[in-house]
Amino acid sequence: MGYTIQAGAFARVENAANLAENLRRRGIDATYFRTEDGLYKVRFGNYPSRETARSRAESLRKAGMIEAFYIVSPDQYAAARTQTHGTSYVRAEIVKTARSFLGVPYLWGGDSPETGFDCSGLTSTSYRLNGLDLPRMSQDQFRAGNPVERTELLPGDLVFFGNSNDKITHVGIYVGGDRFIHAPGQGKTIREDALSDGYFAKRFQGGRSYFIRGA
Repeated sequence: MGYTIQAGAFARVENAANLAENLRRRGIDATYFRTEDGLYKVRFGNYPSRETARSRAESLRKAGMIEAFYIVSPDQYAAARTQTHGTSYVRAEIVKTARSFLGVPYLWGGDSPETGFDCSGLTSTSYRLNGLDLPRMSQDQFRAGNPVERTELLPGDLVFFGNSNDKITHVGIYVGGDRFIHAPGQGKTIREDALSDGYFAKRFQGGRSYFIRGA
């Protein structure tokens, strides 16, 4: 993950949602999130250098799209703290991010909290907000990860469902205790379920990790 732009520090979630939606109308893939201090911030972009990110932010500011902004460097993401904190820290941050989206409605093709998520939109966004890029589609996420047996799943791993390994239709984020967070389908909201539930157990195709085991 490269440099990103962070804009706004809103007390009201509606203000963050409106800014993210306005940016999306301009073709900018923006996501808002709640920080530990209770404020809502908007983050977008993936730029190769701080200068490129700042130039883009300045052009958006001059166009009246954003006001104050902050450039987030790669070393500020949870993923950059792997060497000092271990992968367990990053895994916990991914789970915490996913939990912050509980109750958000399902939307096919969605990948933002203001409009909704589909299953792979939830997983890719939860990873991206912690500095890790995943493919957007569940089948591609399945192919990109390292296989993990169900008994060896760790929080932050992804769990996949479908008719076969070549027909993955659903994905969620494992949170521990045989449970996972996912965007279940039309008319429902992001929630936590058990892998042992009959519906999911029958369709489970395996887990995938994007971390070095034991690190």
